[in-house]
Amino acid sequence: METKYEEKDKLLIFKITEEIDHHTTEKIRRKMDNEIERYMPKKIVFDFNQVTFMDSAGIGMLIGRYKAIRRIGGLAELMNVKPSIKKIFEMCGLLKIIPITDKCA
Repeated sequence: METKYEEKDKLLIFKITEEIDHHTTEKIRRKMDNEIERYMPKKIVFDFNQVTFMDSAGIGMLIGRYKAIRRIGGLAELMNVKPSIKKIFEMCGLLKIIPITDKCA
């Protein structure tokens, strides 16, 4: 996973570069939590451009990071979501709390 922080906008982008399943979520969660604590952003964006698979463990991980950013008054968004992943988000209701955007700013 790659991260990018834009200080001007207090925007933290998580570019996820692997499948999100029960084997990888703990590592991804730890990295995200560390970066959120380090930068205290106003917005986080989850970039799914390279994600081809995600299971329910990934949904739980996203909801947890959503709650973490909301506790500090921030927002969360998703971007570059492939149709197969979007269908999972729609079925579980995730898009009701974390919207999909087409740009980072």
